[in-house]
Amino acid sequence: MATIQIRKAELRDAGAIAAFNQAMARETEGKALIPEVIAAGVNTLIQNPSLGFYLVAETDEQIVAALMVTMEWSDWRNGLFWWIQSVFVAPAYRRQGIYRQLYAFTKNLADQEPNVCGFRLYVERDNDRAQQTYAALGMIESPYRVFEELKPTVKYTQSAV
Repeated sequence: MATIQIRKAELRDAGAIAAFNQAMARETEGKALIPEVIAAGVNTLIQNPSLGFYLVAETDEQIVAALMVTMEWSDWRNGLFWWIQSVFVAPAYRRQGIYRQLYAFTKNLADQEPNVCGFRLYVERDNDRAQQTYAALGMIESPYRVFEELKPTVKYTQSAV
């Protein structure tokens, strides 16, 4: 396996991250994201670190994986949960420990931030492989379910082509 470097994403990485997010949505949920919306969303996060950040894994100057971290304030714990989202590893690089490296890098960053109290993520109910990976890294399934309501004007997917 080639040497993998993990780093915070920069604006030059936005295209690769947006492409990964589109591939992940297709693969895990059968959804086609609107390219202009996902591109703007990725760019907005990279340009506004108060919203979160992306990490990328690269080898030979090629990005092969990414994950996004956003923050949620917990008044119960007087600290921030870092939500791990938009995880994608290119198919040719899966099952090689790259997510493990990304997660370890995330935890190391959090160790430098005294107000981070933990990590959370959500995963598709049927994504057994990902669930096994998260459990193997010490994460446990929480008793909570995620509910959402999108504003009627929010459009992020397009009809399947």
